[in-house]
Amino acid sequence: MDLIIRRAMLPPGAAPQYKEPVDIGIDIGIEAGRIVAVEPKLAASAREEIDAAGSLVTPPFVDPHFHMDATLSYGLPRVNASGTLLEGIALWGELKPDLTQEALIERALQYCDWAVARGLLAIRSHVDVCDPRLLAVEALVEVKRRVAPYLDLQLVAFPQDGVLRSPGAFENLKRSIAMGVDVVGGIPHFERTMADGAQSVRLLCEYAAEQGLRVDMHCDESDDPMSRHIETLAAETHRLGLHGRVTGSHLTSMHSMDNYYVSKLLPLMRESGVAAIANPLINITLQGRSDTYPKRRGMTRVPEMMAAGINVAFGHDCVMDPWYSLGSGDMLEVAHMGLHVAQMTGVDGMRACFDAVTVNAARILGLEGYGIAPGCAANLVLLDARDPVEAIRLRAARLAVVSRGKVVSRAPAARAALSLEGRPAQVDFKLHPD
Repeated sequence: MDLIIRRAMLPPGAAPQYKEPVDIGIDIGIEAGRIVAVEPKLAASAREEIDAAGSLVTPPFVDPHFHMDATLSYGLPRVNASGTLLEGIALWGELKPDLTQEALIERALQYCDWAVARGLLAIRSHVDVCDPRLLAVEALVEVKRRVAPYLDLQLVAFPQDGVLRSPGAFENLKRSIAMGVDVVGGIPHFERTMADGAQSVRLLCEYAAEQGLRVDMHCDESDDPMSRHIETLAAETHRLGLHGRVTGSHLTSMHSMDNYYVSKLLPLMRESGVAAIANPLINITLQGRSDTYPKRRGMTRVPEMMAAGINVAFGHDCVMDPWYSLGSGDMLEVAHMGLHVAQMTGVDGMRACFDAVTVNAARILGLEGYGIAPGCAANLVLLDARDPVEAIRLRAARLAVVSRGKVVSRAPAARAALSLEGRPAQVDFKLHPD
């Protein structure tokens, strides 16, 4: 074999054929970029072996909601003084005319290096299509090509200024799909009226259905309890037969909605198979800005949606951009914040928050071969923790990251404690030589 990871602890349910925990650990055999064996005391040899020594090995982290075209642009052209969503959108509008393809690619590739070092090997990134030049689209399509050997980058055509509100946005969106963008996006709550928002949902879902594409809409990113475009999104998903292919991101208005209305909404979402993405770091930063006290948290109803059978994942959303001045690409930080804000401090709740940045997010992206079983892609992360709860508690160091069967990042145990302070592991080699 090419690689064997010995004596690994696995997340609950990752190896259902064995009673958990398997005290001696599980060996994972890898060959030609695929997992070929998952069993205790694997009787085989390999060119390279890693002794996990009882540490947790998990499928890679997945970020289902990010803005790579804006990442690492903090302070350009100025800092968001109010810290609000609307000023961030205005700032991005000021920055767009000065964007260059070279700078966009450079910042995105730097972020991808950060991501890989933290075991984040799949990202869904929204890319603004309201600039008729489509510079950002061209740049991220090129980034997607360069990082393909080690990172899955899925792109969403995102009309940041509104697909109806911004002249030419729908045509730009269709052009971006032809250029290699994967998913149809939208932002109905940013259209000029509630009626326009509902019309945009119908328009975009019909286009996605015609093209056989997935949908991921920024939906109801507002404190307004009457922002209810998620209802339209779920209804259109059901009408058009898009079950399992549609996601509503943010959904922050749900934190302010009437409970009776939500009791009707959740079954509709479940019936239509619409998934939900919360962005804990950003939702609690941007929402509730007009509140004095009591001040709303701003994050959507995560435990309630999970209890209703809706697939819920957590996204990072922003790192050092016009909307958020912090961040490092660490999905354990996202899970840690989500756990606290949603008050999911029971054991099952904490494990569910780990799933929200791994298996749940992978399902939203439709990743093939994700998991730890023979036949799965050999994408794995060795964490300096014994189980998912400890991994979240410590924001555990990534002792090794395996992508496509190759070790692409390491953090020796002697340096693991330093990584807990937020410094990333070092990438072993330049991942994008061209």
